[in-house]
Amino acid sequence: MKDLKRNKSLKQLVILAIFLSAMVLPGCEKVIELKLANAEPAVVIEGGVSDQNENQVVKISKTYNFTERNKFNGLSGAKLVLTRPNGSTINYTEIAPGFYQTVKFRGIPGGRYTLDVTVEGKTYRASSTMPAKVMLDSISFRQFDFFGTTNTYIAVNYNDPRDVQNQYRYILKIKGTVEKDVVNEDRFNNGNKVSDVIFKDLGDLVSGDSLHVEFQCVDRNVYRYFYSLGQNSGEAGPPVSPANPVSNFNNGALGIFNAYTSSKRTAVIR
Repeated sequence: MKDLKRNKSLKQLVILAIFLSAMVLPGCEKVIELKLANAEPAVVIEGGVSDQNENQVVKISKTYNFTERNKFNGLSGAKLVLTRPNGSTINYTEIAPGFYQTVKFRGIPGGRYTLDVTVEGKTYRASSTMPAKVMLDSISFRQFDFFGTTNTYIAVNYNDPRDVQNQYRYILKIKGTVEKDVVNEDRFNNGNKVSDVIFKDLGDLVSGDSLHVEFQCVDRNVYRYFYSLGQNSGEAGPPVSPANPVSNFNNGALGIFNAYTSSKRTAVIR
């Protein structure tokens, strides 16, 4: 009988403890305010030289506090000088706040290009070597079934050269807006015919909608930059701790200078 009474009392104590916990715990909630320090503004330089006969464009901006609205904080008054493989130079002209362009010219595959940017009393330099050109043969539609749902994607088709290390960048625009910007290398496709899928579901497109793919051949440093950028956003394998991608500019500038070849294809949904 004593054991029965002891067990009954113990059960009552447990019920009471649970009841008190339920009453007390909500009162223990506390709002934690994160005190995040703002970093010093940094210069961001983005642009390059293509093998197309066009105005080569560079954007220059400055970072801003995370509490500010998303914007392009363009920097005006910069001096930009491009040095070509033969040693000749081209100056850029500012066409809008933070936007600079050259006269029309065509970059040469195999050539090394160097960009010097002087802004706010400081000079930044980056160099990039334009790879040999690989043509985008075609783009095609591919369908995959996931858990009973069929999804449609676009694939880029090309022939990778044998015995040459190649890096590629795929830029997918849908109705004029960039939807995917990813990179790939030929580590497992060297010398093969490649059909690489860009994983952006096209199920929302309707007849008459257009999509556009730009296929770039980029050097190794440019590939590393965009690969790490994709990792930060979770689009290039497992996400990593957020960090600025490694720039090819010196002196603490962010961004990338990219000498690349380009081929493009357009498709229209029917």
